[in-house]
Amino acid sequence: MVKNAVAIDILIKIVEEGGKITTGIDVYNEQGILLLDKNVIVNTLKPLEFIKENGITSIPFSSDNNCGVWDANGNSIIFDKDGSFETIESQKPPVLGGIEKRVFEIQELKRISTEKYNGAKDTIKKVLGDIKETGGNFDYDEVYSDVRDLVAFLTIEDNPFSYLTKEIFSYDDYLYNHSINVCAIGTAVVNSFNTTFSAFINTHLNTKQELDSSPFSNTEKKSEEAYKCFQKDEIEHICTGFFLHDIGKVMVKDEILNKPGKITPAEFDEIKRHSYEYGIKILEKNKLNNPFLTNTVKYHHAPLFKGQEKGYPLDKEPNELPAYVKICKLSDIYDAMTSKRCYKEAFNQINVVTDIFRSYAKKDNIMQYILHSFVKSIGIYPAGSIVYLRNGQMGYVLESAGPLIIPFTDTQGKTLSDNSNPLDLSEYKSDNILKIDNRRSIKTPREVYDLLPSYLKPKTD
Repeated sequence: MVKNAVAIDILIKIVEEGGKITTGIDVYNEQGILLLDKNVIVNTLKPLEFIKENGITSIPFSSDNNCGVWDANGNSIIFDKDGSFETIESQKPPVLGGIEKRVFEIQELKRISTEKYNGAKDTIKKVLGDIKETGGNFDYDEVYSDVRDLVAFLTIEDNPFSYLTKEIFSYDDYLYNHSINVCAIGTAVVNSFNTTFSAFINTHLNTKQELDSSPFSNTEKKSEEAYKCFQKDEIEHICTGFFLHDIGKVMVKDEILNKPGKITPAEFDEIKRHSYEYGIKILEKNKLNNPFLTNTVKYHHAPLFKGQEKGYPLDKEPNELPAYVKICKLSDIYDAMTSKRCYKEAFNQINVVTDIFRSYAKKDNIMQYILHSFVKSIGIYPAGSIVYLRNGQMGYVLESAGPLIIPFTDTQGKTLSDNSNPLDLSEYKSDNILKIDNRRSIKTPREVYDLLPSYLKPKTD
């Protein structure tokens, strides 16, 4: 049963003032793309603004008692047919209060993310399977449609796949998982970059300053997209490029791609061809001359600053590369380093974020904006990483914001016998013993696997 629909502008105002909503009904756009899952608790403006951008002026609500609208104090807001409403004092629903609310939201987001992730994996499996079977052909329109649906979800939820436990003990399906992860990370970063860089450009326009007088001014030639902010349809094509960035690897022999030992120079040369040769040939065979695809596929291993070694190909200067190509490369590096491969173990996410920042900071002015967006999207303490507290406890990062952690050992390093309550460390800023101890060496989930409670252990199959 459906309650009355509520005007989107009214809901935006309620959430803007600290309220929360849960629709109980899936919200789709005219193309059938899911914009909001019925079980998601909305407490930020981004999902509602995104829905409004898609031309939706009102949202229906289920009559389910677990759904509805609440103000900042947890009181229920009841709407009449004419659009008027009244506030009824009530106890704040348990799932809407404090850390318990956020844990509930994360668990629900994990469920939805798992469904989306599996759907994306089916898509990339079909693409690569079709290319192998036909010698290069695949249905781009179908891929683009599926990625648009995925991007809508990723745009609303800000890299929700980060909440899924990484399969650090297994490298099966690596190419499929890597394609999805780079798309998810890249989508979060490009959205953040677009917002940040748009603000930079608006500042210069509002103060009547020329971009050539900005900190980005230099004598080196730049791509025409060097200062470009991206529109919604462009972002969809960019993210499809992220999804297909490694498409050329399907033409590289498995025994080279998955070789457990050290590869030879000749084998490395063959692997490099996946981008500038094999990937481009596949796009050309399918008559895809979209620059967002070709630039990403060809240049996602190119040098991002002058003097960077081991990049390829070398027919473009770093300043000529569009921002989305640089974002793809950072996303590719992060996921590759934090994933298990046949020839290496997964590295700790915290170390990888730090290494990437140090490697690219102050090398290129526009990279500062990209790095800022990258760190903001991934987080200094990414979900799934392990941290020490100053009291000696070890914690599993449930969410980067805060961060929100679950302590799983006592102060002596022994596994807790009972499940621990999550802690939002931002609430303990004045408590030194509950701060993250950056003096201790960082551990990976693999290194502390035996200490993890069963509900935190990654899959080992």
